[in-house]
Amino acid sequence: MRRTVALSALLSLVAAAATAPGVAYADTAPAQWRPGTPPISTPWTAEVGPDNALPEYPRPQLVRDRWQSLNGVWQFAGAAEGEAPPFGAELSERVLVPYPIESALSGIQRREDRMWYKRTFRVPTRWQVGGDQRLRLNFGAVDYDATVWVNGVRVATHRGGYDAFSVDVTDALRPTGQQELVVGVTDLTDQTWQPVGKQRNVPDRGIFYTSASGIWQSVWMEPVAAGHIERLQLTPDIGDGSLRLDARAAGGSGLTVEAIAYNGNRVVGRVSGPAGTELRLPVRNPKLWSPDSPFLYDLTVKLFDGSRRVDLVTSYFGMREVGTKRGADGKPYMTLNGDILFNMSTLDQGFWPDGIYTAPTDEALRFDVAEHKRLGFNTIRKHIKVEPDRWYYWADKLGLMVWQDMPSMRTGGTPPEDARQEFERQLHEIVEEHRSWTSITVWVPFNEGWGEWDRAATGRIADEVGAQDPSRLVNAHSGVNCCNSHGDSGRGDIIDYHDYHGPASPVPSGDRVAADGEHGGFGMEVDGHMWFGEGHGYGALLPDSATLTARYVENQRNLLAIANRCGLSAGVYTQITDVEHEVNGFYTYDRRVAKMDFNRVRDVNLAIVRSVDGTGANVPQPPPGTPGLTGVGYWPLDEGAAR
Repeated sequence: MRRTVALSALLSLVAAAATAPGVAYADTAPAQWRPGTPPISTPWTAEVGPDNALPEYPRPQLVRDRWQSLNGVWQFAGAAEGEAPPFGAELSERVLVPYPIESALSGIQRREDRMWYKRTFRVPTRWQVGGDQRLRLNFGAVDYDATVWVNGVRVATHRGGYDAFSVDVTDALRPTGQQELVVGVTDLTDQTWQPVGKQRNVPDRGIFYTSASGIWQSVWMEPVAAGHIERLQLTPDIGDGSLRLDARAAGGSGLTVEAIAYNGNRVVGRVSGPAGTELRLPVRNPKLWSPDSPFLYDLTVKLFDGSRRVDLVTSYFGMREVGTKRGADGKPYMTLNGDILFNMSTLDQGFWPDGIYTAPTDEALRFDVAEHKRLGFNTIRKHIKVEPDRWYYWADKLGLMVWQDMPSMRTGGTPPEDARQEFERQLHEIVEEHRSWTSITVWVPFNEGWGEWDRAATGRIADEVGAQDPSRLVNAHSGVNCCNSHGDSGRGDIIDYHDYHGPASPVPSGDRVAADGEHGGFGMEVDGHMWFGEGHGYGALLPDSATLTARYVENQRNLLAIANRCGLSAGVYTQITDVEHEVNGFYTYDRRVAKMDFNRVRDVNLAIVRSVDGTGANVPQPPPGTPGLTGVGYWPLDEGAAR
């Protein structure tokens, strides 16, 4: 059952008309907002202010020319349960949206279970909103329960901290002048069973971190016709050289679409047909997307009501195919575009010392993705967090494959039935919302035993995700050997073990490929770049960069040997950056210090990708539930088995 929450107050932020193309900000009275001071800052911290809070268009795969950002300074107050919305009132604090309230960049820098956000805006007169011309208000993500009012009219409720929502607010608007927007949020984090990933109200000094409450992704508004495109579902098919396109539209029946694909300025394919049905857009002799050549086609989609064009959006897509096949050694391996390709990955948790869940700038967001390429990785395991759309855009554009985790519920205990149902609902919504990103190749519903309730349910959920999106692989359970796991369901496409320092050494099981889902975690402290005075790693911390680099190279060479012996398709090293108290990153948490010799890191990573090609040693494969052979980590994982 959704809870309607309360908030308190108002800031008069007069929204100027958006300049085309791009963003317009309100007069946000910047003198009333002050950023907090994070324990450590990134190279981008000082660039953030009330007039430039993430100004980029937030939705790269469904772009409209006319829009206006509502990021910037809002009024803010903590709230009590059951408190009435603060219509017409002035709130006492100022928050910089879209940074979560626990972050320094928000200006609040504390947590609240319940909170109010408030601002005013003006609708540009040239948008001619009213009647057939509608105004949509869009939220990238709000953690966790959100209720939205415009001019005292409740226009939306939404539950879930990791998916976007949008609402038509036209009927709540005043004819002219300022419009009052109030957002109430409740976020109990790990006090309940909501999906939280690594967020904790009271972070430990181990592997759990600061919570990220409230509005943490961009807010914007845009005018649309009553008939308009709500979502594009884009699925490449390199077998027949086409893009399967489903343009889902609001605004009645009989709407049609025309989609045109471009390579630069050259038209490479077009298709027309009814909205809301799957169309085949031909892309003859397609240029395939891969980490080595991340080619993307541009896409324009027009929506028609009869002969009248009522909407136009721009997008893009990559042509690629994810699958498995048996190598020369007889074992199944992961493939990209029909070729065996070892997924050389880091664990990427997406935390920031200044913005917590929200990168300070778009360039900062790009930095983390780009550094994977610099280090010789071709994959990112996005660990129990879902990122803003622009992160996936950078992965698409720069050429990184992505394993997308579902944010887990809290650890410890068994979730009740209503929490299980809500977890599954949000999982399927996240899959649906992210199906068009070229970079995403694997869905990961569960991490270890975190929030898992039984083995049969894990298998069922893996099957359902696979049926929902058969174009990708499903890793039912990353770390099935670890940490209160209920055991191997035998479902999905991947059997995945974790081992610190490892690497892990599972072997393929039947038609499922094998993956090392986490290993490494070697730690090193760097004075002046620590969240706390001491750090946490897996095992003893190492004294210097040379030792850390040597241990990494040795560990990766072991990964190569295990991959060829056991038939691994992937290896995931923990992790790309330090996070708060964890000091096992390639970079310090502030992204200012490279902790290893990156040339040596790149060389060994590229050697693994080149060498693991399915021709490795033909090790006998033990059946599930039997002890592993010497040097092969196939563990008995029946429920209740010793681990």
